[in-house]
Amino acid sequence: MRFFQFSGILACTTAAFISVAPIQVEAATFKVISGVTSIDHDHEDILRSIGLILTGSNNTVAPIPSNYLVGFNIEPASNFTFSDEGGFTPLSGTIENTGTVTFNNQITVGDFSIGFAPGRTVKDASGFVLRDTYSLNTILFDLSLPEPVVFDNQNLTIPDVKLLVSPEFANILQKPELTGSFAGTARIDAEVAAVPEPDSVLAVLAVGAALLATRFYTRKVKYT
Repeated sequence: MRFFQFSGILACTTAAFISVAPIQVEAATFKVISGVTSIDHDHEDILRSIGLILTGSNNTVAPIPSNYLVGFNIEPASNFTFSDEGGFTPLSGTIENTGTVTFNNQITVGDFSIGFAPGRTVKDASGFVLRDTYSLNTILFDLSLPEPVVFDNQNLTIPDVKLLVSPEFANILQKPELTGSFAGTARIDAEVAAVPEPDSVLAVLAVGAALLATRFYTRKVKYT
């Protein structure tokens, strides 16, 4: 292959790379991979006021911060993704937690799943919910996110999450008037990883192809 022919191929490859990977700053996508969801002591006090006494826990972890009541480990199986556009824009998926708590030595709930549920009508709620997947398999609390999130490209912190009694949970308690009532505070501290964009993958492949072609041509020139 003549040098000018190779130069033409390399130029085309470079042009293709530039076309799929323009030099500009775009919103990135991130996925939650681990962390802790913590519940504050006010949650226990409020539930006690309606007759739910915390009598045990299993497979829980130390909360963040340490003066909170209990922590639930965020599972790597979580598939919650968000964009850094505007600081924090949820996209899809759920944050899966392990660990259970027992009330009145009778009812055990846990292995909570946190995600967006469209069509929620609870006042001041964000659309995000906390669902029990251990026994009741229902939404226990609608979530209000009043404080800005803290995100540094590696860690995501959602502080002062307000737990609001869901209509489903209020019906289970046979106290529908509790729907939307403040039931305590939670906090999410998660480690995240960047999700490669399809264009980025194509760009990497294009660069790789160009480098391989250059290496092949250099070797061919050397041995001919």
